[in-house]
Amino acid sequence: MTETSQLSPLKQAFLALEEMQAKLDALEYSRTEPIAVIGLGCRLPGGADSPEQFWRLLCDGVDTVTEVPPGRWDVDAYYDPNPDAPGKTDVRLGAFIRQAADQFDPQFFGIAPREAMSMDTQQRLLLEVAWEALEHAGIAPDQLSGRATGVFVGVAAGDYAQLYMKANDPTLLDAYYASGIAHSIASGRVSYILGLQGPSISVDTACSSSLVTLHLAVQSLRAGECRMALAGGVNLILSPENYIAFSKYGMLAKDGRCKTFDAAADGFARGEGCGVVVLKRLSDALADGDRILAVIRGSAANQDGPSSGLTAPNGPAQQAVIRAALANAGLEPHQVSYI
Repeated sequence: MTETSQLSPLKQAFLALEEMQAKLDALEYSRTEPIAVIGLGCRLPGGADSPEQFWRLLCDGVDTVTEVPPGRWDVDAYYDPNPDAPGKTDVRLGAFIRQAADQFDPQFFGIAPREAMSMDTQQRLLLEVAWEALEHAGIAPDQLSGRATGVFVGVAAGDYAQLYMKANDPTLLDAYYASGIAHSIASGRVSYILGLQGPSISVDTACSSSLVTLHLAVQSLRAGECRMALAGGVNLILSPENYIAFSKYGMLAKDGRCKTFDAAADGFARGEGCGVVVLKRLSDALADGDRILAVIRGSAANQDGPSSGLTAPNGPAQQAVIRAALANAGLEPHQVSYI
């Protein structure tokens, strides 16, 4: 006879209620458990090729805006101060990384040099930064094969494919072309190279792509789809077409600098780079003895819906997503600040 069966029916019912409440509490905690950031990797303008260099750049207040590098395109050939000039852009500035497109060691990742030539430069950069983020987390990337690790990548630009089209030479198209330019392969190649078996998702929500990948990674970890996740994004500016299109929209700041919440705001500035974070549920990170760099308390995503135009924001919708994120995190507005 068990000790429980010796209790009165009332006490047995009370214990059953306690057990049920404990299960409900555990379930609720799993839905909102904080997510630990345990590793970082980046390639950003101004020579910020590591988290430490990026932090130094921020501390020193470095302005990374420059003219379009000569290796991208002839900025004089496409520039005209008149935004209505056909085929021209009235902006010649942006924030560019210093790494050249050909600085990639394909054999390190087990990729044939010929295949690497057909790979979007964004895929190459993402592989390098994902590897560095894992090393920053103290995790051997080549020891993850078969594990339930998710990969969530924001990628929107298609400049590499545009360069192929501009060449107008079908003989350049080989067996690797389709996988080389596909956005789905940006995340899939990371999973394939590292042998990861968690969710592998590429996201294109334009400017919010990287934040959406973080939101999806948080959800996937909380749902138990994966025990660890890589989340981030990559963007490279390789051709002038979008500069021209954005100029026609009047979207680009003439001085190449964003002036958010400022009366002088006159558009956004284009920039490029790659960033990846390594994530675990906080309980797993603590159990594994990981170095915890930050904790994500909550996140949310929505869409503007109806507004004054397709590209125009909707203030109430943006307020709603902030409220939803705070509710998901269990925080009040006064508890949040910005760095």
